[in-house]
Amino acid sequence: MNTAKAMAAALALALALAASAALGGDFKVVKERPADFVEAAKVAPRLLLDMRYYTDHNFVGARVRGYLAPKCLLTKKAALALAEVQKELLAFGHSLKVYDCYRPQRAVDHFVDWAKDVNDTAAKQEFYPTLDKKNLFKDGYIAYHSSHTRGSTVDLTIVALPAAREETYLPNSKPRPCYLPGPLRFRDNSLDMGTAFDCFHTLSHTAASEIAAPGRVNRLLLKALMEKHGFVNYDKEWWHFTLKDEPYPETFFDFPVK
Repeated sequence: MNTAKAMAAALALALALAASAALGGDFKVVKERPADFVEAAKVAPRLLLDMRYYTDHNFVGARVRGYLAPKCLLTKKAALALAEVQKELLAFGHSLKVYDCYRPQRAVDHFVDWAKDVNDTAAKQEFYPTLDKKNLFKDGYIAYHSSHTRGSTVDLTIVALPAAREETYLPNSKPRPCYLPGPLRFRDNSLDMGTAFDCFHTLSHTAASEIAAPGRVNRLLLKALMEKHGFVNYDKEWWHFTLKDEPYPETFFDFPVK
């Protein structure tokens, strides 16, 4: 094995050990779907689904392993909490839209395999235009485990009703960087949150002060409502929330979304 390959193997091992240590070493992977995992759209009326990893429109540039249907699966506890947030928004003519919910471990493994292939940059210009792909692990954008795999984490935004028609994603169209102002990036039908979903950029940090006021206000609204009903935000991703009292804090699941 040459020096470069040896260093890469050592780095991969170190990252895996670090991930295990961060989880306390007591986590387990379960391949069966528990009875208390439900379709969130059946619990939260009028929840909008934009399941990006079932499509090609994501940072990988292809459908992700383990997504066999465009469904939002969550633990029943998380889905019921999400329904309470949805109820508050519906009263004011708005709805939640989810991008990702439960994520199988095999999907996380797909992200890891993709990140190691530094030559696969098909979606770079939209999702990580300012980053060198070789730094995705070091900078914390890709990891060997995800809270999504525990079933009580959700990526989401807010949409005004009636929902506007979203721009059709065309794989061969000219990519527009995710950190640009709303009219200049992919036209999602959500409230302007200052960046697109899954934008690997510091402007995606929830409290980023550099984005325009409407985006900061909309992020604050989303965060306040989610926290009111028991969710905690990941401060580097305005869209990412985990139920504080999640039922499976040390279990990672690997059944497919179907």
